[in-house]
Amino acid sequence: MVRRIFMLATILVVVACSKSGPNMQVILAEKPAPSLADYGLFKDAGANTPLKQVLPYDLVNPLFTDHAEKTRFIYVPKGQTAKYSATDTLGFPVGTVLVKTFAYAPDMRAPDKGAYKVETRLLIHKQNGWVAAPYVWNAAQTEANYAPIGARMQIQTIAPDGEKLDFTYAVPNANQCKTCHQSGHDILPIGPKARNLNHEGQLAAWLEKGLIDKLPAEIATVTVPPAFDTSFGLNARARAYLDINCAHCHKPDGSASNSGLMLEWGETDPTRIGIGKRPTAAGRGSGGFLTVIVPGDPDNSIMTFRMNSTKAGIAMPELGRTLEHKQGVALIREWIADFPVE
Repeated sequence: MVRRIFMLATILVVVACSKSGPNMQVILAEKPAPSLADYGLFKDAGANTPLKQVLPYDLVNPLFTDHAEKTRFIYVPKGQTAKYSATDTLGFPVGTVLVKTFAYAPDMRAPDKGAYKVETRLLIHKQNGWVAAPYVWNAAQTEANYAPIGARMQIQTIAPDGEKLDFTYAVPNANQCKTCHQSGHDILPIGPKARNLNHEGQLAAWLEKGLIDKLPAEIATVTVPPAFDTSFGLNARARAYLDINCAHCHKPDGSASNSGLMLEWGETDPTRIGIGKRPTAAGRGSGGFLTVIVPGDPDNSIMTFRMNSTKAGIAMPELGRTLEHKQGVALIREWIADFPVE
């Protein structure tokens, strides 16, 4: 009898939390929850309808992940605000949850038709820092379960350019998440920086809703261009692409800091960007080439060689993709070819 009363009380608590808002006890728990639904972020188990406190957001430039369609949501605890930064990830308060779901459709030229989710990644700001938690969706699309060792699944689809694809999609394990999100001894979100959020009035809306503490008067200038919008300059578009796809590792406190190659948006030193730079270590990753970026010569540049490859130990980025991003490679090739030859 006592056990039945306890179980009933537990169910009532869970129901109350799901109705009133996300479950902070689960969000701030030491270990990730077994199921995505346990966090109470969505009204339905299929994570299609977020609670009103969980807001959708998007980025000027998303990280390329094998053509997956991504949806993003953010939850900031009531009464808390993120601190604005002009250069770094916004200072999100403890209890913040960033939600990113990866989905495919039979034809990615029409990503909404027959779409199915493959994984949802959470970044949770706990008392001791950010924690990454990957969740893999079941075939029925009714439940996403915690997958600390990652997962692999076969994807068959048509790419946005019409190419038929049949490849093995890799859900990263918890340690791989840390590699890409490394910032010194901590991990941090990659995408939600002011320069990558500031479009279509998104940051102004966040300020109005109380999600962010302030915006500077010059906020209109704090942004990056869409990488594939040719109405913007080539150099800015290429740098914006490298900023989101490469700079999470290639920065002073990133996992590739020992390479000396720094690809953040604000970097101005030509050598640190790779122009005329010799690699710090040779090997198969260099492809026998001697320079990261040879001005005017993408065919002999290590950067394009590695971006073009899908082989382990050569491909860059080394995590997060199994396919070549042809559009991205073409952009960087054009950028390198445009450099004046000395």
